[in-house]
Amino acid sequence: MGVDKHKILLIEDEESLSNVVAMNLELEGFVVTTVTNGREAIEQKEEVSQYDLVILDVMLPEVSGWDICTTYKNSANTPILFISAKGSSSDRIKGLKLGADDYLSKPFDLEELLLRVKVLILRTNEKDHANVNQIFIGDLVVNTKTYEVFKDQEKVTDLTKREVELLSLFVQHEGEVVSRNFILDELWGKDHFPTTRTIDNYILSFRKLFEEDAKKPRFFHSVRGVGYKFINKGKSSQKQIK
Repeated sequence: MGVDKHKILLIEDEESLSNVVAMNLELEGFVVTTVTNGREAIEQKEEVSQYDLVILDVMLPEVSGWDICTTYKNSANTPILFISAKGSSSDRIKGLKLGADDYLSKPFDLEELLLRVKVLILRTNEKDHANVNQIFIGDLVVNTKTYEVFKDQEKVTDLTKREVELLSLFVQHEGEVVSRNFILDELWGKDHFPTTRTIDNYILSFRKLFEEDAKKPRFFHSVRGVGYKFINKGKSSQKQIK
């Protein structure tokens, strides 16, 4: 099997620059999706988690890069690299405060852009490889090796292997709508599995454990007629146990 190529979302309204940047990224082996309008970029918010990096201009038609950055960071942990003609220190500080991971002023050297892209993606990959033993949801921490749940380093309860597998699946697809049938296929296989109601029962248990108000979920959201969406805003979902 081949190695999956890293995917980049490039949001830039200047067509000539967008074409040059996209071409060079593709020559480096990246898969690039281009967007030229701020409103169209906002509509991509549900898909942001599928990308390894977002390259984002500040001055865009209809919706600014500032607002797009805020929206994206509320939906996923995908790193964001600003590229902008607004190159003052106050602009760079604003971008970083909004959650961007890097800021490059126009005009820029193409080689420098490519270097920053590789550094950001490498940094993210290192975190992803390390973040395999703990799942953080609100104030609780799930140890995926021992199936134990902790709060403030005090054990709260134990989970079953299946519950940990389901939580891990949600983390892998954070921000995406995951159907009940997909969950059943992934965890039970296509030949032997219970009804979709089984998944609903697991979600009820998760809400009782992780949500402050099970009737107004913050993490485990129902998507009528389809399945569920796991959103873990403001905190990285997984960390390495030391």
